[in-house]
Amino acid sequence: MKAMIMAAGKGTRLGKMTETIPKALAGINGKTILELAVEKCTAAGFGEIIVNVHHLAGMVEDEIARLNKAGYTIAVSDEREALLETGGGLYKAKNFFGTEPFLVYNADIVTDLDLTRLLEYHNKMKGLATLAVRERPGNRFFLVDKRGLLHGWCNRATGERIIARSSKDMLEEIAFSAIHIIDPEIFKFMEEGVFTMTSLYLKLASVHNIYTYRHDEGYWFDIGTPENLTQIRKLFRGK
Repeated sequence: MKAMIMAAGKGTRLGKMTETIPKALAGINGKTILELAVEKCTAAGFGEIIVNVHHLAGMVEDEIARLNKAGYTIAVSDEREALLETGGGLYKAKNFFGTEPFLVYNADIVTDLDLTRLLEYHNKMKGLATLAVRERPGNRFFLVDKRGLLHGWCNRATGERIIARSSKDMLEEIAFSAIHIIDPEIFKFMEEGVFTMTSLYLKLASVHNIYTYRHDEGYWFDIGTPENLTQIRKLFRGK
């Protein structure tokens, strides 16, 4: 099975560190976060991986070469000329994927989410995509019905609210975990450009079933800030 690890971001929230080191190479107790992501994807059966690169791309490519020598199978999607966001980045790499559902995983996420169960749920529900979600603090949330079907999105800070699909249910706010299983049929509804997967999902939700998968147990970290990086380093110390 195949996966794409999103590793092209500039990591500006990490401050001065990412002026000289790409976020994907931030270290957690002797391993880069990219290596941790590759290990997690491969352990769940997603053994063919493509990684997009942009900021300090050469350094990320060196790490990928090291991981390939260690026995992993990793290709590169080069976004040096322009950072394409998650949607545009995925579309650029579309020829890498075959006919089976595939995984998209943000490199800066560290979690004990069971990717095998996520895939099983996707195959059971047979939607266009299945998005991992969990109850956590934040401002931006998906809006889902009692079946976990995507209906919209909201931003608590700005009051913005997008409803893509009507519902008789009271919609629940739930946070996206930046991990998703996608059916390759989605490429029929995409085109070249700079856009996020969230914007695409909201566009498609009116006529396609996009499901969410809850994983409220266990841990989930976005290492995008120095505080979060310190916290996850403490959690993994000695492991």
